[in-house]
Amino acid sequence: MGNQMTGANVRGYLQLIDRFTPGRKYDVTPLFRDFEAFSALLDDLLELCRDIEHDTVVAIDALGFILGAGIAVRSEKRLVPIRKGGKLPVKVQEAKFVDYTDEEKSLEIRLDALDSSNRVLVVDEWVETAAQVKAAINLIEKQGAEVVGVLAINIDDSKAVRELRESYPLRSAAEGL
Repeated sequence: MGNQMTGANVRGYLQLIDRFTPGRKYDVTPLFRDFEAFSALLDDLLELCRDIEHDTVVAIDALGFILGAGIAVRSEKRLVPIRKGGKLPVKVQEAKFVDYTDEEKSLEIRLDALDSSNRVLVVDEWVETAAQVKAAINLIEKQGAEVVGVLAINIDDSKAVRELRESYPLRSAAEGL
């Protein structure tokens, strides 16, 4: 992965992320099982987005749900989940994308989840190629809501991510590592 999570300046909880996994992704779930580490992560993420005025947290399936729920509860904001395609038993809007494994996937959201009064902070655990976040943003904006920022544990540096940064504030706990 493009982001190195070693060195003296790393927040301690980031060292709990399993970086020795097969494939292209790290496993962040060991961080969640440590209450103090997870709490510190939420504190840091909330601090990173304190200047982003929002009323709704949109969390992306699946690990984004964990972070998004924590952020929404601690900041006393609404929580709206964006699910992987085919999961919701109601009429939805859908957006297709090609993820970091080069597979086509989709995200979906309830038709009545958002409206033009919503200022949305998008939360996911890791932004690799920006394709999934772009699909989520597409769904949010189709419902008339305004995306005011993106928050994650880590946001990789890529051309697509740099392009996304031109339109939205992107914040991550591993920023600059």
